[in-house]
Amino acid sequence: MQTFDSDGVSIAYLDLAPTGEGSGDPIFLIHGFASSHAVNWVNTQWTKTLTHAGYRVVLYDNRGHGRSQKLYDPQAYHSNIMAEDARRLMDHLAIERADIMGYSMGARISSHLALAHPQRVRSLLLGGLGIHLVEGVGLPLGIADAMEAPSLADLTDPMQRMFRAFAENTGSDLRALAACIRGTRQTLSKEEVGKIAVPTLVSVGTKDDVSGSGPELAALIPGAQSFAIEGRDHNLAVGDRTHKQAVVEFLARRP
Repeated sequence: MQTFDSDGVSIAYLDLAPTGEGSGDPIFLIHGFASSHAVNWVNTQWTKTLTHAGYRVVLYDNRGHGRSQKLYDPQAYHSNIMAEDARRLMDHLAIERADIMGYSMGARISSHLALAHPQRVRSLLLGGLGIHLVEGVGLPLGIADAMEAPSLADLTDPMQRMFRAFAENTGSDLRALAACIRGTRQTLSKEEVGKIAVPTLVSVGTKDDVSGSGPELAALIPGAQSFAIEGRDHNLAVGDRTHKQAVVEFLARRP
């Protein structure tokens, strides 16, 4: 991986050339909480799918995650600040405009990017985040407490245990993740969501109990489409084959 300086924060990224025939249009991938570029996008074969479809794929580790710099102040993780990391990476790579795809927390960051810099976003692909972009603040704050618990064995709540185990399995910095989840809890109003003016696809698993309704969010975004990832929960929806197919077809149709 390469790194660049995003207003004083070291961000690790990959820039992958297309392997299949296509225009080489750039697409940015923004991963979810406690994940990384590898866990969210490489291990699930998204990078292979998109490069094979002819796209230049740029993916990075969010601040506090993976190989990027770890910060311990929740204020450093405001969604607008994290969106600026993506914008600065676009500047660093001299990419004027790109398709932006985010999953879960990454979708929240992507939506803030689309509002702050609409001229830089060709299309918006929101996975693992539905109406909770408006009506909720993502994962419960108890997940931060789970990151700070002495051990996994000290936790009894199923969701706390799931995220603590996931964070441990990915070798994450638990203290940085606790700060992140406390800092990146911004919602958008219905009016703000209604100002998203780029082609948008909202994809949520039918068994996802974290994201909220995908169709309800899509209904608030002018012209947005909704895709139901059948039989998948929040964790399994991201790499689902039908999800990949829906995204590739959407990208082929968007202006």
